[in-house]
Amino acid sequence: MHILDDPTGLSTRARNLLERTGWRDHQREPRLTTEFLRIRDRVGQLIPTPMMLVIRREGFDQRYGGLRYQVRSSYTIQGERHDMLREWHYDLGQRMATGSTHGWYFDWFGERVSSPVRYLVHTDGRVGVDDGGGTFLEIAPSLPALIESHALTDTVSTWDRITAEVDSSALADQLAGLTDVPEASGPTIRWRLSDNVAVKEFRNWSSETPRRWCASIWSRSRTGRCQIEEAVVRAAAMQQMMSVTG
Repeated sequence: MHILDDPTGLSTRARNLLERTGWRDHQREPRLTTEFLRIRDRVGQLIPTPMMLVIRREGFDQRYGGLRYQVRSSYTIQGERHDMLREWHYDLGQRMATGSTHGWYFDWFGERVSSPVRYLVHTDGRVGVDDGGGTFLEIAPSLPALIESHALTDTVSTWDRITAEVDSSALADQLAGLTDVPEASGPTIRWRLSDNVAVKEFRNWSSETPRRWCASIWSRSRTGRCQIEEAVVRAAAMQQMMSVTG
């Protein structure tokens, strides 16, 4: 059943995002189902599509196909706030491939912007991108987790996004007392939240190794701003100490 008809498993936050901004595009082009396609294996030979790939790709189309929703976000440049609205399209692409590790993956449309990456889904359920290097780079442990992350991004879009002179990951390390959000987190992304501070830590979307950790941080109210300011002081002191001892 389509996600808009049965959002079972999603949090109230994610359901609200889909109820408020989501719709299903029924005017999609006809396509040949996956079981009738042939793909190239690791050595370049054409083979029948593996059954697990058939199941996952057709399952994606049944559960998410045609899904559209919008995600609000904001950023600050030179003290000026800018608001954005990005649209996500859950439509199958044409590519199917296998990586150097076990399993297959297929592409889908993703964010409706000019993007340097191709969006992918692995047969084990993980969501990833390809930055042109031909490697599956995980960005979320599952499609529901991706939607949960988008719902959090939308929620904190009205908060103040932090731009500090210290490294964002170092600043995130100094922020304690936040609650993990497991439904939006995984090995390559971690959300933590309180009433006044939100932190999204993630591995950068690049095939350069190692994939370094980055962080986006938001605050609201005087309490949140004070917590951030105190963390900035600690992070700066830690960086200065490391530069002296390093």
